Formats: sequence, structure tokens, C-alpha cells
Amino acid sequence: MILTSEQHWVCPNCPATAVTVGADNRFHTCPGLAGLLAPMVLEGVRARVRAVVREDYVGGEDVRYDDEGRPVMSVVTERDDGRDCVAFAPTAHVRKV
Repeated sequence: MILTSEQHWVCPNCPATAVTVGADNRFHTCPGLAGLLAPMVLEGVRARVRAVVREDYVGGEDVRYDDEGRPVMSVVTERDDGRDCVAFAPTAHVRKV
């Protein structure tokens, strides 16, 4: 007999929920974070998920913007037992002259 466990996921910023079997984590496009890709947390875990807006000059880089036009550098998940971060690294352009 093979045992599989269901994991129930929730988002602290929107009403999204999901159920997976054997998955390590779950992400979704979150309307509560202005359309950014954000992690869901296991049901029953107290967590805060927030977007970190870029405070530096964007220039000619390709950066991730939220639905409200703000450049975002990361999404941080803070729990009682730790912290995780999803970083949106900028992409530079190169021109051959």
C-alpha cells in the first residue's frame, strides 16, 4: 500500500486555496499582491506574505512590475519559524555596436 498525504494551501492575501498530493510548495498569481507570483502557505500556519518594491533606479533593465505599475524586487514570506524570499532579478540589455 502506498500512502499519499494531501496538503491544503491558503493565501493570506486573497481567497485562493489549493489541495496537492506530495507537493513541496504551491505558487499562484495573487490578486491581493497586485498580480504578482506569490507562494501559498500550508493551512494553519501563521504567515505574512508581502511584496518588496524596488527603491533603486530601474534605468534600462527589465524588471518585474505589479499590476499597479510599481517595480517589485521580491516577495517575502515571514512565518514564526523562518523567512523565505522569491527574488525577481532584473535583466540587462546588451547592444552590439
